[in-house]
Amino acid sequence: MTVVSLEELRAELRNLAEPAVRAQQERVLSRVGDDELLGVRVPVLRRLARSCRGLSLKDVDVLLHSRVHEERFAGLLVVAEKVRAARSRDRKALVDFYLARTGCVDNWDLVDGSAHVVLGPWLLEGDLGVLDELAASPWLWDRRIAVIATLALIREGRFEPTFHLVRTLRQDPEPLVHKALGWMLREIGRRDEPLMVAFLHRHRDELPRITLRCATERLAPAERARFLQRVRPGRMATSP
Repeated sequence: MTVVSLEELRAELRNLAEPAVRAQQERVLSRVGDDELLGVRVPVLRRLARSCRGLSLKDVDVLLHSRVHEERFAGLLVVAEKVRAARSRDRKALVDFYLARTGCVDNWDLVDGSAHVVLGPWLLEGDLGVLDELAASPWLWDRRIAVIATLALIREGRFEPTFHLVRTLRQDPEPLVHKALGWMLREIGRRDEPLMVAFLHRHRDELPRITLRCATERLAPAERARFLQRVRPGRMATSP
C-alpha cells in the first residue's frame, strides 16, 4: 500500500506488529525510558518507509519525537529514502535535519539503520569533518553514528576515515562503540584483509577486546586466536 498521511503510517505500524518480534526486541534492545515496542520486522519497516517517502519533514519530525520505537525507526527510514531520491544540492538540508535530531536516534538499531544511508552520500561528497564532531560528542549514539556512517565510505574503498575513528575512539567507555569499531574493521577486512590485519597488528595492544573479537570474526581460526590471546578479557591496554 501507499501511505499518504502520518495517521495512516501509525495505524499501519500497529497492524504490522507481531508479538513474537516484540518479545525478541525486548531481549536485544535497550529500553529507553517509556519506550513502546510494537514488534515490527525491519524489512517490513523498510518497505513501509518506501511507500511513504512523500511524508513532509514536519510529519517525520513528529515520528522522530514519538515514544513508539518503530515510529522513530520509520521516521529515520523515511529520511533515508528522501536522501536516496534527493539531488546532491538538496541533501544538505536532509543531513542537517538528521544531525539536529540525533537525540531521537537512541538505540543501536536506529543508528545502524540510518547513519550510513543518511550521512553516507554527504561523506562521499567530501564533508568528513562531521565525523570528528560526532565522535567528540558526549552522546553515545552520536559516536556510534560516526562509526557506522563510514560504512558508506568503506563500500567505496575509502578506509582511512574508519581507521581514524578507531584510533580516536579506541578508549571510548561504551561497549556499543567498541562493537561498532570492530564491525567496521571487519567490513574493511572483507574488501582488503591484508590491510585490515596490518592495522590490527599495529594497534592490537591499544584496542578493546570486543573490537578485536568483532574485527577478526572472518579470519582463519589460528590467526584470530593469536590476536585475541594478546588482550586479557575485560582489559584494554593504554596506548604507548
